[in-house]
Parts: sequence; structure tokens; C-alpha cells
Amino acid sequence: MKNVNMNIHVTAVSGNRKTGPIPVTTSSAATCPTACPFNNANEGGCYATGGPLALHWRKVTSGERGTDNAAFCATVASMKDGQLWRHNQAGDLQGDGETIDAVALAALVTANSGKRGFTYTHYDCENNERNRLAVELANFAGFTVNLSANDLQHADRLAALEIGPVVVVLDSAQRQNLATPAGRTVVVCPATIRDDVTCESCQMCQRQRSAIIGFPAHGASKRKASNVAAG
Repeated sequence: MKNVNMNIHVTAVSGNRKTGPIPVTTSSAATCPTACPFNNANEGGCYATGGPLALHWRKVTSGERGTDNAAFCATVASMKDGQLWRHNQAGDLQGDGETIDAVALAALVTANSGKRGFTYTHYDCENNERNRLAVELANFAGFTVNLSANDLQHADRLAALEIGPVVVVLDSAQRQNLATPAGRTVVVCPATIRDDVTCESCQMCQRQRSAIIGFPAHGASKRKASNVAAG
């Protein structure tokens, strides 16, 4: 039986119309940090717990699909130079729920050399210095780790850390760009509001940037997620 906390599945060509046909990964639910308000151990609201992705995620979590970190990193290293890919359409970085596994992340950063990988993390970087350092080093080395904010005030605090780009959950009805309380620009993810845009064509989440990207709550639990976004 695989260690579910280490289990990662790679989809070589995504069939998701929002991401476009790029490689995407799914990590077991055990990787989700306690700080994430969408974690089922908290109030829930995670988009990945509904629809076809939920079925796939459960199989990755059980060990029926996926592999360990070494094999996963080998797959990333074998991608063609310049390849755009998204880590964790469900799940988070490896860790113990409180602190990111810096060794595992460093191995991924090395494997990503020459590629254009990006991901998101809900690990607490405000109060955990080890998490801040791990994320900062990954971004500096070319693997983009977006800090996931729960609301606009949280987004301001994460942006002030200056360790990586920031994304934020928005109310499900939000369709227009807006600003945080501190005046930072929030750009609504184009792929969520336009049928002709995908992660493959947009690529904003992979870039180091000052603008915060906002994701309107979606999925079967969007009401719960909208409540989180309300602060």
C-alpha cells in the first residue's frame, strides 16, 4: 500500500476545459493543510469534492492511482523544456499538515528546472517561518507557488510577505476586477468568466506578478466557499 500522504498522480494531457490540454497533477487529500478553510476537517467548501474530479481524487487518496514523490519528480524532469504544467488540481504541497516538507519541495523544484510549473498552497506562511522560506525559495528557483488567500484582507497580508504571488477566493457572483482594502489589484481569473481562455492560454498563475488573481467560488460547495470569501 502506498503512503497516501506521498501519493501523486500525473495526467499527461488534461481534459479539463478550464486548464486546457496541459499536464496536471492530483495529490492525495492527506496533503491538505489544517490551515485551509476548505479542508473537510474544517467547514469544507472545496470545489474538488464534487463532480468527476472528486472520483479521481478519492482514488489518488486511497492509493489506487498515482505514485510516490521520486517517481513523480522523475516524470516532471522528463517533460519537455518550457512545458507549462499545473501541480495539484486537488491537494496541496507535501507536509505534515502544519509545515511544508522542504526536502520534497526542493526535489520538485529541481525536477522543474527548465519547465514552467505552478501550484497553489494554503499552508500557513504568515505564522510559520519554515513555510515562508520554503515558498520563497521555490518561487526564486522558478517553480511558482501561489499563496492562497481566504478573503481580500488575507490577500493583503500574504502579499505583504513578498515571498510569492497571491490568489484569493471571491464570492461566486463576482465577475469584475476589484481591489483589496489596501488598494492591490485583483484580476478575476479569465478562464472562469470566458470560454475562450484556459490556463494554457492565460498563464498568469505561472508568472511572478504583483496583481492578485481572484477565483469566484464554484463547484457543489460554492455557497460555503463564498461565505469564506466574505471574511
